[in-house]
Amino acid sequence: MASLARITAGLSPHAVLDAWSDWAMHLARAPGRQLELIEHAQTNWLKLAQFAASTAEDSTADKPFTPGPNDTRWSHEGWNAAPFSVWQQGFLGAQDWWQVATADLPGLRGLNARRTGFMIRQLLDTVSPANFPHANPEILEAIWKTGGRNLVEGAANFADDALHLLAQEHRPVPDDFALGKKLAATPGAVVYRNDVMELIQYAPTTRKVHAEPILIVPAWIMKYYILDLSPENSFIRWLVDQGYTVFCISWRNPGAAQAHLSLNDYRVQGIMQALDVINAIVPGRKIHANGYCLGGTLLAIAAATMAREHDDRLATVTLMAAQVDFAEAGELLIFLDESQVAFLEDMMWAQGYLDRPQMSGAFAAIRSEDLIWSRAVRRYFLNEPDLPTDITVWVNDTTRMPAQMHSEYLRGIFLENRITAGRYAVDGRVIALKHIEVPMFIVATETDHIAPWRSVYKTALFTDCDLHLLLTKGGHNGGILSEPGHERRHYRISHRPTGAPYVDPDTWFAAQSPKAGSWWPEWAEWAATHSGEMTDPPNMGAAGLGYTPLARAPGTYVFQP
Repeated sequence: MASLARITAGLSPHAVLDAWSDWAMHLARAPGRQLELIEHAQTNWLKLAQFAASTAEDSTADKPFTPGPNDTRWSHEGWNAAPFSVWQQGFLGAQDWWQVATADLPGLRGLNARRTGFMIRQLLDTVSPANFPHANPEILEAIWKTGGRNLVEGAANFADDALHLLAQEHRPVPDDFALGKKLAATPGAVVYRNDVMELIQYAPTTRKVHAEPILIVPAWIMKYYILDLSPENSFIRWLVDQGYTVFCISWRNPGAAQAHLSLNDYRVQGIMQALDVINAIVPGRKIHANGYCLGGTLLAIAAATMAREHDDRLATVTLMAAQVDFAEAGELLIFLDESQVAFLEDMMWAQGYLDRPQMSGAFAAIRSEDLIWSRAVRRYFLNEPDLPTDITVWVNDTTRMPAQMHSEYLRGIFLENRITAGRYAVDGRVIALKHIEVPMFIVATETDHIAPWRSVYKTALFTDCDLHLLLTKGGHNGGILSEPGHERRHYRISHRPTGAPYVDPDTWFAAQSPKAGSWWPEWAEWAATHSGEMTDPPNMGAAGLGYTPLARAPGTYVFQP
């Protein structure tokens, strides 16, 4: 079973065949839909024929089909001229027809409808005219200008990428973005280390600090420094400059030796251990806990468990782009069902972890037109280098997932949705989010395809505490990295008092007017209202209690390949 899973790269053939057979059988018994598809095909062909005829007389004729918002393959002006514009419209017309053909049918399971639509998009993208030199005006222009040198050098780029892929080599971080110097460069020290994480305490930059410290819990699916990128967009550095004492978890990049680590190990040896260390360094103070992505999901579990056990060490809880209910978890649901999870479990059983390419490939496939095909054209046909940015360096610095922990997450949290169903147990007893009584602050992002904002919004449905809900412009990463001064940023925010009735997301959205600017000051002001007086900064670590600084920030775990 593990060998078969490796051959298919963790993809379940049963899930693929089940989706297509479900779609085909329900389409076969729906003559009305068949007639609609025939009519739609005729309409699309007529639109294309009319456009092709009009381009012979007017090159500025309106195009009947438009690409998606993330599709950057057609940005070159050459696509506005015949015959390239006709080829482009023919491809987009076919894409439009298949989108209608794989829409919901009576009796067709919703997951299979989305799955067939996803798979046909992947197949169509392989035959896009943008992928072929003779059909892409941008490539032909480059060939004319360079005498074909772009194809020769692009072939060398392809060979280099292929060798790295076959060897499973992890490309090092470029020197221009060296960790600890350019990225993850906020001064601090590792004050605790165990088999799961390092805890970093950041050095103060203000004479006085807020009495209550902040603990940041990042996702373990990537490295923590998304929140400490370049100095100008580092959330951690900005918080320190606002007078907060900040601690951050840096998760270990696990290997086969950590295959046994469970979700509860990450809770106990990660969040709970971090709280113990912070209590020793900053005694007698409650803690603002801030979780990002899956780190926020884990923090919600930890906060609900602490509430059940009357552990009152938290001052507030903030969840950034983090879901607690996964019924509407976006496009990642396409990849998951019982068969698919079983294949991934078999593969992880053999190697002890979910490897980087298997995970990053799923995220890239969701936006394949931009993340896979546009990049391939630029790199292999146009010989354009991958110019790194701080966020692309972070995206490529991927991690592995321990087998047991990832299996528990996929099956228990994602697939079976146990947290909000009242079936997630910690230490043999179920937890309930409504037991959380401390103030909460929820941050969602408008164009998030990993944690859709309406799914993040559901936190309001399953909690009763005082809650601020904020929706900011941007995606899963870009929306969170919304530093003051960032151009064209806005957000919506509301306050729900304890026990107030639930409002559905669309009604909420319509009632909230956008505010210009970054959401960071809004959050800092909210945290300050739940903090005590300003005080002298605490010492770095607590040597007398065994928490002597072990290394300078960003520590050692962040460098693990």
